[in-house]
Parts: sequence; C-alpha cells; structure tokens
Amino acid sequence: MQSPEQARDIAEALVERGIAAGATAADALYVGDRSSGVQVRLGELENVSRSEGEEIGLRLFVGQRSATVASSDLSDTALATLVERCLAMAKEAPEDPFAGLAPAELLQRGEPPRLDTDGGKEPDPAELRARALEAESAARAVEGVSNSNGAGASASASTVALATSGGFAGAYRTSGHSSSAVMVAGEGSAMQRDYAGHSARFLENLESAADIGRKAGERAVARLNPGRPKPGKYPVIFDPRVSMTLLGHFAGAISGSSIARKTSFLQDRLGQQVFAPGVAIVDDPLRLRGLRSRPFDGEGVRVSRQLLVSKGILNQWIAESASARQLGIEPTGHAARGVGGAPGAAPSNLYMEAGSRSRDELLASVPEAVLVIELIGQGVNGVTGDYSRGAVGFMVRGGEIAEPVAEITVAGNLIDMFASLEPASDLEFRHGVDAPTILVPEMTVAAA
Repeated sequence: MQSPEQARDIAEALVERGIAAGATAADALYVGDRSSGVQVRLGELENVSRSEGEEIGLRLFVGQRSATVASSDLSDTALATLVERCLAMAKEAPEDPFAGLAPAELLQRGEPPRLDTDGGKEPDPAELRARALEAESAARAVEGVSNSNGAGASASASTVALATSGGFAGAYRTSGHSSSAVMVAGEGSAMQRDYAGHSARFLENLESAADIGRKAGERAVARLNPGRPKPGKYPVIFDPRVSMTLLGHFAGAISGSSIARKTSFLQDRLGQQVFAPGVAIVDDPLRLRGLRSRPFDGEGVRVSRQLLVSKGILNQWIAESASARQLGIEPTGHAARGVGGAPGAAPSNLYMEAGSRSRDELLASVPEAVLVIELIGQGVNGVTGDYSRGAVGFMVRGGEIAEPVAEITVAGNLIDMFASLEPASDLEFRHGVDAPTILVPEMTVAAA
C-alpha cells in the first residue's frame, strides 16, 4: 500500500498518460488497503488473517464516450497497457450526453480539511487475540449462554487517491478497528443467536471488548422462547440496531440516478413535507473520526455538511456529475465509486437528528407495541415505497419490554412511515448511517 503522497503521484501520472495518448479527459482512482484479523471460539484460536492489496482504475473520455479499466499491477508496462486498452474501449463506447468530469469550479482546492481519520498504529496479532478472547469470555459468562459462534478483532488501513485532468489531485488515509462476538443461548430447536460489535477509526474510541461480549450474550439470552403477537395493526418501534435501515431507503430514494430514471417513491417530493415537522436528516462528510468522513468526493468535488431534511421538508437530491446534468442541477459532493466503474451517488456520515423524547418515554407513549431488533429479507419497493420485512423483536406493554417475538412480518409504506415517525433522543454515532430509536405509530404485523 502506497503512502497518500505516492498514491497521488501515481494517479496523476496515469491521467497524464491518458491525455497524452489522445483522451479528451481522464481521471484515475487509486485504492490501497491492508487488514488483519483474529477469530477465536470457545477460548481457542480459530483463524488469523492478514491481507494487503492495491488497485488503480482509469477512466478515459473521447468526447462523450468513456470507458473504465482497472488493474492491480502498477508496473510501468501494465499501466501502459491499461491506457491503451481503456482508450480503445472508450472509442467504441456509446455516446452519453451527460458524461464528463465534475465542473472545475466545484473541485476541492487548496489544503483539504483535516478529518483525523488515521490512527496510525496497527496492533499486532497478540493484541487482537487478547481482545477477541476478552469479548468471548465476557459473553460466555452471561447466564443462559450455551455456546459460542466466536468472537473477533480486526484492524485495517486504506489509502485513497484521485486525480483528474480537470486539475484536481488529492489523497487521504483512513484506519479502522473493530471487535465483535456472536453467542448462542438455549438448547436444541429452542436455540437463539445474537451478536454485538463496534467499529471505530481509532482504537481508543472502540467500545471495550468486555462490554461488546456481555452485550452479545445478554441479547442472545433475551431472545429465548419467542412467541408471535396476534396479527393486526401495532405501533412499531425500530431499535437503533435497525432504525438506520430506514435512512438507507431514504438515501436510495433521493439519489440522482433514481430521480433521473423516475424510479423513486420520492420522485415529486422535493421541497415538500416528507417527514413530521420535528425531523431533520444530516449528511456530514467532515465529522472528525467519522467512519465515512472524506475530504473530497469520488470526483474531487469539495464536500460539506448538508441538511437534507429540515423540519420534515426534503431540501435536496444527492447527485454525482452525470445524474446532476440530467436533472439540471450542480453535483452535490456525493460522488462515490470503486476503481472499476463510473461514480454513483451515496451519502457519507448520514444521520437522523435526535428527537425530544427519551427512548423510555417513546416506549411508554403507546399501550402496546412491537420493538424490532432485527430485520430479515429485502421486501422494499423503491419505486412505490411498499415495505414488508421479516422481523425479530419484543412486545412492549405499558412502557416495559415484555416477551420476545420472532417469525413475524412488519409492513407498511415508506411514504406513510416517514410522514408519521418520531425519533427518540438516544442518537449515537456508531456506524456510517445512524438513527436513534424510531417510533412508527401504525404498521401491519403478521406471521411470517
């Protein structure tokens, strides 16, 4: 894996080669990464792994035609061949009136923002093993845990560099640390499984291994002997473990490509009330140590904190250059890509702001509800907003969590769910997409 400076130089040189070969525009993306991990089970070491690799992708334009080719071989001979093949493919590609690099005036210029995404230190395998064993030991100490599916600890680092013929060149490095545990409670056909885990840029910000393990064990035990509620209409409460999936559906619905293709259930809702008046949704690529923080987007466009929804009103789409041209808007700094393809649009650190009522107050606000802790399946229609997913969770009565439930389906429509949902005050930044506990006042609950 190259240093950020080396990676940037490689990307710049490849762009120069592409232009010299006859391309009218070009960009190159370098991604290098390394990772190491340890898995343990029942107190014994089960697996130790380490990997390191790097790739570079070149996109060349010949007028409105373009092609992308990627390689993991960065030798001079391989890169010369890469340019030759990419240019030949671009000349044969169909014309796309919306293709092209990002507008020069939107590119990140000068010193990029410092986001503190690289912790630097890579723990050795002995440290990872100790952390994994600590997590599993704490989990197995929970009364009712009958078996272990294992615990793990890992560390990683990545270098990303982007250069374009439009005058942009930049690079940055990130690091990551994680711990997890998966536990089993009960015996035979009554067994239940659950997990806990956490990831952070810096080891010092990682939840303790003992807390992760204990949480995994307690969650597995709590799921023993599940039942099924009587089918009908219920308030449904989405635990933070799953509430962020609602934001995932929202992000897909406001992406420029979905809007341009007219395949979004929010197609005609820009500037309108989509959520309840108290709801705000933010995308913040500049959060210090954020899991998806970045100093520029996948096209070199400068990024900023953006209020996508304020007071329940949908303020904007998210778009890379191609879909932005289709929609007649400017790119929004949300371009995301891999080395092997053209950019699409995706959020960075996306979250729903906390509400005014606590989680306990939200649970107590309805006489009976279903608390969902796990979702199963992909039953969401992005065109209509129809929503139907398998679920696991608990009944809630009188504000107290009661018996577990499983093999159920929760169904509704995202348009109605968004318009009526209420977030609790328990927002935590633990993922790239985060939301607090969310109450949807009415959904259909049935046996799966």
